[in-house]
Amino acid sequence: MQKITPCLWFDKNGEEAMEFYASIFKDSKINKGSRYSKESAAQMGMPEGLMLAATFELAGQKFMALNGGPMFKFTEAISLMIDCETQEEVDYYWNALTADGGAESMCGWLKDKFGLSWQVTPMKLNELMSSGTPEQSARVMQAMMKMKKIIIQDLQDAFDGK
Repeated sequence: MQKITPCLWFDKNGEEAMEFYASIFKDSKINKGSRYSKESAAQMGMPEGLMLAATFELAGQKFMALNGGPMFKFTEAISLMIDCETQEEVDYYWNALTADGGAESMCGWLKDKFGLSWQVTPMKLNELMSSGTPEQSARVMQAMMKMKKIIIQDLQDAFDGK
C-alpha cells in the first residue's frame, strides 16, 4: 500500500487533468470522487456538481486531484519525474505532456497545459553521470544543460568525448 499520496490542487479543471494524464500513462485509473453540493459550492464559490476531490493512479502511483479554486498555483518547486528507458519513451512523454498548451523548459523539464512541472528523464543520464570519470560526467552535464528535451545519443556522445 502506498503510504504517501501527492495531492494536486487545481482551480476547477482537476477532472480534465486526471483524464488527460490517464490518457498518457499506461495502467492508469480514475477513481470516483466527491462533488460540490449546493451548500459547499455556494460556500466555496464553485459550481454545484463540480468534482471536489478524486484519486487517480498513473503507472501505479496514486494521486489526489482537488478542485480548490484559484488561490494556489503549481510552481517548479515541485515536479513529477518520469524515468524513461528509451529515446522513444522520452519523445512520447515529452510530446504528450507539452501538447495543447504545455511549455518546454530546459534540461528535460516541461510544464503541461495545467501548469504542472514534469521531468522527462532518460535513465541513461544517471548511468552516464555516475559511471565515468569526473571529466566524462562534466561533459554529460554540459551537454544536458544545452538541451530542452533530453537526447540520449547526444549524452552518450558527450560521455564518449565525440
